[in-house]
Amino acid sequence: MPNLEHPAYPAATLLHLESLVPCRESQVSMLLSIFGERQQFSFPSIFIYGHTSSGKTYVMQTLLNTLQLPHVFVNCVEYFTSRLLLEEILIQLQSCSSEAEETSHVPCDSFNDFVRLFKQAVGSQELQDQTFYIVLDRAEQLREMEANILPAFLRLQELTDRNVTVVLLSEIVWELFRPNTGCFEPFTLYFPDYSIGHLQKILSQNHPPEYSADFYAAYINILLGVFYMVCRDLKELQHLAVLNFSKYCEPVVRGEANERDTRKLWKNIEPHLKKAMQTVYLREISSSQWERLQRDDGEPGQLKGLSAHTHVELPYYSKFLLIAAYLASYNPVRTDKRFFLKHHGKIRKTNFMKKHEKTSNHLLGPKPFPLDRLLAILYSIVDNRVAPTANIFSQITSLVTLQLLSMVGHNDQLDGPRYKCTVSLDFIRAIAR
Repeated sequence: MPNLEHPAYPAATLLHLESLVPCRESQVSMLLSIFGERQQFSFPSIFIYGHTSSGKTYVMQTLLNTLQLPHVFVNCVEYFTSRLLLEEILIQLQSCSSEAEETSHVPCDSFNDFVRLFKQAVGSQELQDQTFYIVLDRAEQLREMEANILPAFLRLQELTDRNVTVVLLSEIVWELFRPNTGCFEPFTLYFPDYSIGHLQKILSQNHPPEYSADFYAAYINILLGVFYMVCRDLKELQHLAVLNFSKYCEPVVRGEANERDTRKLWKNIEPHLKKAMQTVYLREISSSQWERLQRDDGEPGQLKGLSAHTHVELPYYSKFLLIAAYLASYNPVRTDKRFFLKHHGKIRKTNFMKKHEKTSNHLLGPKPFPLDRLLAILYSIVDNRVAPTANIFSQITSLVTLQLLSMVGHNDQLDGPRYKCTVSLDFIRAIAR
C-alpha cells in the first residue's frame, strides 16, 4: 500500500514519487497536505531546515519536478546580493510562462520593482490558475542582505495578491533567522538526519547490475560499520561506496571466494577501508589516483602531493615557530636544558621515573606553554640569529588564526599569553622536512 496519497494527483505519479524519495515519505506527505490542490492557495511561506545531506534540496526538486508544479529554484550562495537574487527569480519566472517568447534580462533595483514585475509575470492565465513556488536554497544568506528582504519574501503572497508560496531551505533553525523587528512566521518543517537503517536502504539501491542486491547490501553494511561513527553525510558515503567497491569484489573476480564468503571479503577490504578513513571529507586525491593507489598497495601519503600536509605553505620562521610550539607542548619543562643547550653540564643518570611519566606525552595531549618558552626554543633551533621583531609576533598571531596554535586563557592576563600546539606529529614531520 503506497504511503503517499492525495486526491489531486494520479496514484501512479505518487507511487513514482515515493520510489524517488526513500525514507522521506512522511516529510513529502506533509508537504503535499500543505500544498493542497494546484488551484488552491498554499501557506504563504514554508521554512525547511535540517543538517547537511538530509535531503532538503533533493526532496523539494524531486517533488516539484515530478508533480510538474510551476516553480523557480535559486541558490542564495550563487546569487549573493538582493539585486542578483530578485533578477534571477524574474528570469526563471519568464521561462515558466508559455506566453514569453524568450528569456531576457530584467533590471530590478528594489523589492518594490520586484513586486510590480512579479505581478506582471504571473498575469498569464496558466500561472494564475495554480500555485507558484519560489524555492530559496541556502536561505541563511538572506540574513546578509538588506533588512527588508527576508520579511518581504515571507509575506510575498500578501504583497503581490497572487497565489505564490516561498519555500526557504536552510541548515540552521528559524530562531536564528527571526528579525528583531518581528515578521510573518513561516510554517516550519524539520528534516531529521538519516539513520543507519535509512542510509543502508538508500545506498543499497545503487547496486551494480552485474552483482546481486544481497551482495551489494552486505558491502554497504560493512562500509557503514566502519564509517558511520565518523561520517553521516550521504553524499560522502555514496562517494566512498563507489570508490571502494572494486576492491571488495577482487576475491570474487579472481575466483578466490564467492559472494557469500563474507569473512574472506572483509579481510580483503579491511586495510583499504582504514586507508580511506584518512581521506574522509578531505578529497585529497581523485578517484583515479585512489584506484591506482589501491592497485599498488601503497599508503595514501606515498603519492606525491596527496597529503594535505604537503600543501601547507607557511613563511620561513612560521615553520620554525610551529616546530618550537610542538616541542614545547609535548616535552616537559625540565628537559629544555638538556635538549636545547649545548653546554648544559653533566646529566646524572637515574632509573627513577615518576608514575605518571610512564605514559606517552602524545597520549596525554598537548600541554600549554608561555610565550617566552616558545621564543627560547625558537632561538635554539634556528641556525642564524633571530631578532624578536614585530614580524615574529605577528606570525604567532597568524598561526593562532589558522588554528595551528590555540591560545589558552585571556589576552589580558598578567603573566603573558599561553599557547597549545594543535597539530599532529605527522604534520610536524612534514613541516620539518
